[in-house]
Amino acid sequence: MKRILIIGATSAIAAACARLWAGEGASFFLVARHAEKLASLASDLDVRGASAVATFIMDANDTASHDAMLEQAFARELDIALIAHGTLSDQAACEQDAALTLREFTTNALSVIALLTELASRFERQRAGALAVITSVAGDRGRPGNYVYGAAKAAVSTFCEGLRARLFRSGVSLTDIRPGFVDTPMTRGLALPRLLTSAPETVARRIKSGVERKADVLYVPFFWFPIMALIRHLPRAIFKRMRL
Repeated sequence: MKRILIIGATSAIAAACARLWAGEGASFFLVARHAEKLASLASDLDVRGASAVATFIMDANDTASHDAMLEQAFARELDIALIAHGTLSDQAACEQDAALTLREFTTNALSVIALLTELASRFERQRAGALAVITSVAGDRGRPGNYVYGAAKAAVSTFCEGLRARLFRSGVSLTDIRPGFVDTPMTRGLALPRLLTSAPETVARRIKSGVERKADVLYVPFFWFPIMALIRHLPRAIFKRMRL
């Protein structure tokens, strides 16, 4: 039986992952901001076969509350911790508001880095476990359409690169999950390319498999790996002229 912590548990991707693990009888410690949504997810997982479900109400930006949450989550040894919270930044609004830019960076980067730091120390003491964090293909290169969001995700991915090497010596894995376009409430209303847009359930299956086999970096779906490889290698003289 897997014991799983999910932070940002009510997000569409995280909830889809949890449903897959629930079908295998996993136990959960679920963390999110909204009590009603969290209770609904907990009930759903219970019906689907979860062996136990505990919940904790927390805004991830409230870093002072992280320690109390983790003390409860690690009351028993955890097998997996998935960080899945975040917001999709309004690039145009951020360009006009430095305070908003900093709030978005706090949510998508600094709060995640704080959690990774605390989780890493606990998993190191266990000398076992799998850490996973949802970043984005947007972090692979700064594009004019979403560079605030992309910069935050890039910061987390770079942090993970060093942390992964540190944790390797303790037998702890760290998977950087980089989804492309996903049809979720966060992206509703955006003009997403249909052929490149995936359902949360499709993404969740690849995440579950990748975390369990301790992948380092996971592009979701896989076709984003060659797409982003091409984008990363475009010469700057060409890239800066493109509308991406």
